[in-house]
Amino acid sequence: MLDETDDIHPLFRGAPKTTEFKKLRKRLVQQVREAVEQYGMIERDARWLVCLSGGKDSYTLLAILHELKWRGLLPVDILACNLDQGQPGFPATVLPAFLEDRGVAHRIEYQDTYSVVMDKIPQGRTFCALCSRLRRGHLYRIAREEGCSAVVLGHHRDDILETFFMNLFHGGRLATMPPKLVNEEGDLFVYRPLAHVAEADCDRFARAMAYPIIPCDLCGSQDGLQRQQVKQILDGWERNAPGRRQVMFRALMNARPSHLLDPKLFDFAGLERGSVEISEKAAKEADGH
Repeated sequence: MLDETDDIHPLFRGAPKTTEFKKLRKRLVQQVREAVEQYGMIERDARWLVCLSGGKDSYTLLAILHELKWRGLLPVDILACNLDQGQPGFPATVLPAFLEDRGVAHRIEYQDTYSVVMDKIPQGRTFCALCSRLRRGHLYRIAREEGCSAVVLGHHRDDILETFFMNLFHGGRLATMPPKLVNEEGDLFVYRPLAHVAEADCDRFARAMAYPIIPCDLCGSQDGLQRQQVKQILDGWERNAPGRRQVMFRALMNARPSHLLDPKLFDFAGLERGSVEISEKAAKEADGH
């Protein structure tokens, strides 16, 4: 439906006319719309602070959300926001010029969190945790100042899977990035509308649109990050069994508390013979028999 007209948002200006790109765009729109509806992200007439880092994922997020709004499928106000964290060599003019050229409402905020991170984190340790906390705090503040009810992030399906395995391997818990949550203060939603979107599709989309990608040199300059190690494992599984990532992602949407081991999620002590909650048939299904 969305590809039957040339009436497009300026973020799609210059989009390739190939059938392959049209299919990609249609798939992204459908997957984002599905996540927005499935996880109840729409509050009519709400305002969203859409975080734009300058990476492929955030460009994809911004474009698809504006496409949905352009088509009347996302009844919210969108404010793009870039937090310039003071990294040396960061091209500070790229995003403002891009957003102004496309007519996208935006706010550029400068906060030198880079110096804080470099001062606090010992050499050889990873920066991501502190950097993320500082960035998130500023984004929450900006959202409140701008009257936004939600902070919208560009984490995709692969980020969610990687976080799940990081928690499994290193955190000793079954948890990942949820597509929707409320912040600790209880006054803002955090949304991840790309939850169903593959990283490879974000990469293909941003490259095809020739968006000006800005790499994160702070994180990318460090070797041995846990996330990179997990990513390599997932890449290997995917090579050996194409489609494995999507199967694992579906598993996150199909949890069975009665077939795990957490007594806080399921009343094992109260289970009695004849209970329908954990029948022999259900047990066989869980075991794969």
